[in-house]
Amino acid sequence: MNFTVTEQDNYSVITSQADKLNAAIAPELKSAILNLNKSSVNNIIIDLGHTSYCDSSGLSAILTANRLCKDSSGHFILAGLQPNVKKMIEIAQLDRVLMIREDVDAALSELNP
Repeated sequence: MNFTVTEQDNYSVITSQADKLNAAIAPELKSAILNLNKSSVNNIIIDLGHTSYCDSSGLSAILTANRLCKDSSGHFILAGLQPNVKKMIEIAQLDRVLMIREDVDAALSELNP
């Protein structure tokens, strides 16, 4: 299992255990996101603190989470980005679209001001 899901009352945290978020791993992330959405979870934090590489399929899974959360009037937050992943997101100009926080604690303070 490359991802762990921690469910709380008003949010869920998906924590990546994978070094690379690529075409081999992205479907598992997308599946976790869709399962949460079906369970009426509309606030999702994805922690990529252990992930040092992300390709376009990984970005696609991340964008799916962002879209599903917005469609259900929730919040999507990306946390713990490693430098290479952050650079990839900036190159794709997704840093303008996605809410990104330094770590899960900072993301939680965004959800619970």
